[in-house]
Amino acid sequence: MALSVRELCTLTATQAIAAFKAGSLSPVALMEATLARIEAVNPALNAFTEVHAERALDQARAAEMAYARGEARPLEGIPVAIKDFHPVAGELTTFGSKAFADHRPTRSAPTVARLLDAGGIMHARTTTPEFAYAPITASPLWGVTRNPWSLEHAPGGSSGGAGAALAAGMTVLADGTDAGGSVRIPAAACHVVGYKPPFGRNPLDVDHPIESLLHYGPMTRSVGDAALTQNLMSGAHGDDMCSLRERVVLPESHAPIEGWTVGFSMDLGMFEIDPEVARNTEAAVEVFCRLGCTIREVTPDWAGFDLPHPYLRYWEGMAASSLGGMVDEWRDEMDPYMVGIIENGRAHTAGTLYRCNIVRGAMYRSLAPILDECDVLVCPSLAVPTVAAEHDCGAEDFRVNGKPIHAYLGWNLCYPFNMVSQCPVIAVPSGLSSAGLPTGIQIVGRTYDDLSVFQAAAAYEAANPWRDVLPPL
Repeated sequence: MALSVRELCTLTATQAIAAFKAGSLSPVALMEATLARIEAVNPALNAFTEVHAERALDQARAAEMAYARGEARPLEGIPVAIKDFHPVAGELTTFGSKAFADHRPTRSAPTVARLLDAGGIMHARTTTPEFAYAPITASPLWGVTRNPWSLEHAPGGSSGGAGAALAAGMTVLADGTDAGGSVRIPAAACHVVGYKPPFGRNPLDVDHPIESLLHYGPMTRSVGDAALTQNLMSGAHGDDMCSLRERVVLPESHAPIEGWTVGFSMDLGMFEIDPEVARNTEAAVEVFCRLGCTIREVTPDWAGFDLPHPYLRYWEGMAASSLGGMVDEWRDEMDPYMVGIIENGRAHTAGTLYRCNIVRGAMYRSLAPILDECDVLVCPSLAVPTVAAEHDCGAEDFRVNGKPIHAYLGWNLCYPFNMVSQCPVIAVPSGLSSAGLPTGIQIVGRTYDDLSVFQAAAAYEAANPWRDVLPPL
């Protein structure tokens, strides 16, 4: 029986590759379905900056021939959407900014090149806020991106186009960058999977040398696809002297996690949590109980750090160092909040930035004993299911549980784990709110222990499958 367009567009990469190899599905048929789905729903979502339909179909035909010859590469014929923040040699890469509206890099980010060299087909580029600064996805150049679960709401950011595209069936795989949750926020908001690898596991591009806050990682619809993609993205590269020579190969199957100790923190000691997020998080923790795990409630001692401020000082300094020279020329064409980030960063000293590192060290000293006692730590990804599509990150009246909350960072439980960046973190769905909006949890591992994070996520997914629940769009 032939699959419908919607059914084809919910396949995972591992399912599609198996079907390609068996001859029961053609890469051309999958690409045609994907492009049809894009035509049907992307006008409402605005998840892509470009779609390369004819080229993608030509590449799908070539992939079909590669399977017939027995010469298929690991991702041969799989649609892979690449974030418009990630350099791709010779391809329009705007970073969501009018200042780069015609920019075509001469080299690709290493992780992007690896996905395409493995046979992935870049059929589209995903939207991002200007310079990937925001937990929503809206930019002066490309406008507002919307969530397929509710067009009034944000798909998260900064990899929001990727999250929306995956949830809506407009791509099989996507990539993202995560400097404060930019992979994990959209994963939670869109009911998909996002992985922030530990610092150095995946190489960075040449524009962000030695940047421990930033991570390139996979975004997918399943844990298995995240492992498949992560295995291809990781490993040492000459563009990044911090990229690790030790490779961790994530297996296709995992042992049970019965007997594990799972640390659980609802609020990390400093966040207001929406009751519906709390309900779904508790239900997710109960899944780990059913899997035979011992649950230990824990709280990292982070509240005293006034954490948004050291994170913002670091992020502002990073933005100012790389983008400060363009503000005077492009100020009137830029997102005002992004301009503020850069201008704040211009005022910082080297001492300001190094004090951020002191806080990061203190944060890990508080977290390390928890991870010594627990195999993994589980907490919500976001304090609310998501925010409005045109959420104002500078709003002074944003509230959770009736309490005023920092509109930029106060609802985002992801960014603290960028401060302790050597910890791997995977974000997976935890359910839907009463309004039908997704919620998610993070599974945090010990430093450089990718395997345990994926083992826990795979067990959770098997016991609590989420892919049969689709957005209404």
